[in-house]
Amino acid sequence: MLKSLVWKFMTDAIVPALAVATVATVATTAAVRPASAIEIEKVVSPGGIEAWLVSESAVPLVSVQFAFDGGAAQDPPDRPGVANLISVLLDEGAGDIDSAAFQEKLESLAIEMSFDAGRDTFYGAMQTLTENLDEAANLLRLAITAPRFDADAIERMRVQTESGLRRELTDPNAVAGRLWSDTVFGSHPYGRPVKGTLETVAAITVDDLRAYHERIFARDTLKIAVVGDITAERLAPLLDEIFGGLPQTADLAPVAEATLPDGGMRKVVEMEIPQTVIQFGRPGLKRDDPDFIPAYVVNHILGGGAFSSRLYQEVREKRGLSYSVYSFLYPLDRAGLIAGGAATRNDRAAESLAIIDEEIKRMADEGPTAEELDKAKRYLKGSYPLRFDTSTKIARQLVEIQRDKLGIDYINKRNDLIDAVTIDDAKRVARKLYGDGSLYVTMVGRPDGIAADAKGG
Repeated sequence: MLKSLVWKFMTDAIVPALAVATVATVATTAAVRPASAIEIEKVVSPGGIEAWLVSESAVPLVSVQFAFDGGAAQDPPDRPGVANLISVLLDEGAGDIDSAAFQEKLESLAIEMSFDAGRDTFYGAMQTLTENLDEAANLLRLAITAPRFDADAIERMRVQTESGLRRELTDPNAVAGRLWSDTVFGSHPYGRPVKGTLETVAAITVDDLRAYHERIFARDTLKIAVVGDITAERLAPLLDEIFGGLPQTADLAPVAEATLPDGGMRKVVEMEIPQTVIQFGRPGLKRDDPDFIPAYVVNHILGGGAFSSRLYQEVREKRGLSYSVYSFLYPLDRAGLIAGGAATRNDRAAESLAIIDEEIKRMADEGPTAEELDKAKRYLKGSYPLRFDTSTKIARQLVEIQRDKLGIDYINKRNDLIDAVTIDDAKRVARKLYGDGSLYVTMVGRPDGIAADAKGG
C-alpha cells in the first residue's frame, strides 16, 4: 500500500534464534534518553566522510543506517526494478566471499544487514554486537563496494522477486497502489513500479545491475547515522574503512519535477473480492515547504491521528464502514502529495468515498477547531520520543533529517515548531492543502454505483 512507502525499512538477515533474541533485546533497550536529550555529534573521517553519531555505551550494540540519493527513479526507463533487485543482492556475496559463505558469516556473528530501494533513495542498514564490529564493518564494506552479482544469486533473487510480483497481481492493495501511481505520475519516473514488472525484471541483466551500482553508490550523496557503543575516535577511521572505496561523485540522471493532473479523477479495477480497496490523494507539499509542519498537524487532525482523526471517527466509529481509514503527507524529491486509503464493503464503497470527500472539503472550507488543534499538538509533541526508543529508530531518524536538510539540532527544536502552529496557520494551510477537495482516487473491487473510469470531485 502507499502507506508503506513512508517508512519502509526492514531487516532481512538470517541469524540464530538466540542471536535474534539477543539483538532484539539490545535494540529495544538501546535508546534510553528522550529525543530532546539525545546528543548528536558530527564526525568527519580522515578522508572527509561525514556521519552523525549518538554514542551510547549502555548496551554492546552498534547500529549503522545510511542512504544514497537515487532509488528507483534512477532505474533505466525500460527496466524498472533494477534498484529493487540490487537491494536483495548486495548481501548475496561480495568480494571473494560467495553467497553461502556471506550469509553464514552474518548468521554466525549475529549481524543484521539489509538494503531497500525507495523512489528517491537507496537505503542500507547494519546492526551488530560491539564485539563483532570489525567483522561487520568489513562485510558491509564488501557489500556496498564489491558486490559479486553472481549468476546463480541473480536468478534466485529474480525468481523470488517475480514470485512476489505474481502475488501482487491478485492483491487489491498492491493493484490499487500501482494504479494510483500510474494515474498520478504517468510517464514520470515516479510512475514506474519500484519492484518492476514480470517483463522488466525478467529482462534485467548483470550489466544493468553493475551500471546502476557504479552510478549511484558514491560519497557525495551519502548520508550516515551511527548509534550505539562506539566513540567518535573509533568511528572516524571506520567510516573510511567502510565507505572510503566508493567513487567521490554519483552520476545521477536528471529527474524532472512531476506534473500532477489537474482536477480529480476516479479509476476502478474490477476484482472479485467482497471489499473495495480505496486509495486517494491530491497535490501536497514537499518537505522543504515552509508550511510543512502546519500541514503535518492539520493532516493529523484529518486522517493521520489513528483513533482521533476526523476520517476515523466519521468512517469507522460512527458508521462502521471500514476497519482502517487514514491519510498522510507524501513528500518526494520532485513532488509533494497527500495520500490515504480505506477498505470497505462493495455496497458501501460509494458511501465511504462520499464521506472522505465531505471531510476533506470541510477541512478545506473550515479548517480545524481550536480544540482539535490543541489536542493534535499535545499528541504530536508527546509521542515524538517514541521515534527514538531504539538505536535503529534513532539512526533512521537521523538519516532522514540529514536527507531533508533540517539541521543537526532539529530534534531539539521540532516540538517548538509544532507548538508554534496557530489556529490561523492551520486554517490557512488547510485551504492550501485541500483546495476544492478534488481527489485522485483508485478503487479495486466491485464498488456499487461507481464508474470504472471517470473524473471525480
